[in-house]
Amino acid sequence: MTTTSTMRQQAAATATELFVADPRVAIVLAEISTEYFEPAFAHDPSRAVNVGIMEQTMVGVAAGLALEGFHPIAHTITPFLVERPLEQLKIDFGYQGLGGTFVSVGASYDYGMEGATHQSPGDVQILSSIPRMQILVPGTASEIDRLIRQTYANGHPTYVRTNIVQNADAFDVEVGRMHVVRRGSLGTVVAIGPMLARTLEATAGFDVTVLYATSVEPFDAETLAGVAGDRPAIVTVEPFYEGTVVGRVAEALRLVPSRIGSVGVPRTFVDRYGTADQLDRSFGLDASGIREQIARFLDIAVLS
Repeated sequence: MTTTSTMRQQAAATATELFVADPRVAIVLAEISTEYFEPAFAHDPSRAVNVGIMEQTMVGVAAGLALEGFHPIAHTITPFLVERPLEQLKIDFGYQGLGGTFVSVGASYDYGMEGATHQSPGDVQILSSIPRMQILVPGTASEIDRLIRQTYANGHPTYVRTNIVQNADAFDVEVGRMHVVRRGSLGTVVAIGPMLARTLEATAGFDVTVLYATSVEPFDAETLAGVAGDRPAIVTVEPFYEGTVVGRVAEALRLVPSRIGSVGVPRTFVDRYGTADQLDRSFGLDASGIREQIARFLDIAVLS
């Protein structure tokens, strides 16, 4: 494992290491990233399956393997993993109480040049509708390694969201736990996954607490409530649709009067083409745009 690995490369490497070490692990692909999993197919092709461009079948096959006692790890591009086979995720895994790991690539618009068919800023919101679904949004390749190893055999359906952009620093992340990165008195900013580095840049000089979350479900309500104070102002910075985690924040702070704002992908169709960096800038999700939105919500004066 190296710090130069992409999240996708690390997810594949971790899955392959688990596949070799644990004969209960199975890998199911849908024609995407097959080159990263070649060692797994060479090691034991009976547990590594490429179903082709049939994503609903991929999830169904993974469920069949789970019913036989395997720990399936499935992987493809985000909209093809979350939206196209939503029924299979809901019924085959959610309703039947099965466990499996679902690793996406391309969210929210890492494939911005490919148009709406390859974009999925609504993935976390969609999967939040499935009871027992764990949703993990790591910010570095090494955090992906830790989170997959912690969850691959825990009996839950677990979604692991990868991203092109990585934070500069990795944390010893654990499922369901936030990190207090910075403390302040004017408000609390919750940065999700790969939004941490730009959030720290955006809040430089602001007297705010910054929390880092890689686990959307389960959500660390205890840490948030413990640092927020008795009349908190909270801003979430999300790499998906804005407001997706606001309900979890509101539940964590239900006993105190709170102000909650959110910075994230606008709830509109991404009807433009460009790189992920270009789209981030256009939506105000680069450091300067985030700084402006946080300052406006918390009423912090920003010198020009």
